[in-house]
Amino acid sequence: MAGTTASEPTAADVEREASLRGISDWTIGQALGDLDLEEFFVAFCGRVAAAGIPIRRAHLAVSAVHPMVGAISCRWWHDAVPEHFSHPRQSQPSPEWERSPLRSLTVDGLPERRFRLDDDAGPWRDYPLLAELRADGMTEYFALLTFFGSESKARERQDGMLVSWTTDRRGGFADHDLAALRRLQLRLAVGVKMAKREQTALNILTAYLGNDPGRRVLAGHIGRGEGESLHAVIWFCDMRGSTPLAERMAGSDFISLLNSYFECTAGAVLDHGGEVLRFIGDAVLAIFRADGPAGDSRAARLALSAARDAERRIAELNGRRRERGESPIEFGLALHVGEILLANVGVPERVDITVVGPAVNEAARLEGMTKTFDRRIIVSNAFSRLLPLDWERLGEAELRGVNRSRRVYAPPAER
Repeated sequence: MAGTTASEPTAADVEREASLRGISDWTIGQALGDLDLEEFFVAFCGRVAAAGIPIRRAHLAVSAVHPMVGAISCRWWHDAVPEHFSHPRQSQPSPEWERSPLRSLTVDGLPERRFRLDDDAGPWRDYPLLAELRADGMTEYFALLTFFGSESKARERQDGMLVSWTTDRRGGFADHDLAALRRLQLRLAVGVKMAKREQTALNILTAYLGNDPGRRVLAGHIGRGEGESLHAVIWFCDMRGSTPLAERMAGSDFISLLNSYFECTAGAVLDHGGEVLRFIGDAVLAIFRADGPAGDSRAARLALSAARDAERRIAELNGRRRERGESPIEFGLALHVGEILLANVGVPERVDITVVGPAVNEAARLEGMTKTFDRRIIVSNAFSRLLPLDWERLGEAELRGVNRSRRVYAPPAER
């Protein structure tokens, strides 16, 4: 009996295979480079469409390891500007996510799901998004879930990516289109995983170490003893009366109060271009770099603006606390300027980044004098010389550990 032979590939098959190999090679090359996740996904979709796969819309969703962002997503259209979204971290799922067809993959444990939108009685009716896409002329929605790592651990960490592809082709996607999308999904996942891992490392380092120190660590400056000398305005503030507050408040309530206090103080620093280096109990150590033309005066202006902003924020916080029958909180803040050393210190197994130098010690000692002079904000003589203001001279301060007294000033009232 004569054997049968597979049919020879057509010219269209050969061309399609070459296009898919080209997209695969490009994707892996991108994964090995410096990836911007959104730009990468948009470019990937463009290549998929150019290869003849009839996609008209694509959507990527990836969880994020970030204190404020829970997930990021990107939406591509064949004839519109791409859209990028950051979704805030929440304790409960948003209503939009609850109604999303992508959620069914994570809840039901499915690797993929197809919705034929040209079927009048199809399950697409359960999802408002799919009803909108059908109204826009789309005929099929194809969603895939890819885990990063083993499924059990990835589910626990919510680590993976969700991608949907939508077409307006009559009859939906052809079988060879679906096979191509499944194949390309794995290549896309490699790039997305690499981009997410790099962004996660940056998010964690900058959240826990600060923006510039975190980037220094990521760039490889991790050796014990490595450091950087810089000239900066130094900000040191401390909450007053925190010990009795901690003793009489429940732990969770005190942590909530601390976070509100830090939003007022450290938040003002960040919003005015400063860098928060350390949270020391209820104290905030921050700097405003004095580099570039007129660096000292520019840094001083930013620091003083941040200090006044922190005062306003604390006043607003205290207003809300009084309305709830809670006692107000107070803080003291000192501003100084000088040379500091940002250095890696510790033991080989546990290295930390800290800031050291006489100017840092003086700023901390100055903050303690806010109680002595009954002022919320005081500045050193060196700082006062940076800005031509009508400073209020408070007197001489004997600072512990400093070999001579220092003149201390308070800023003039705001107009």
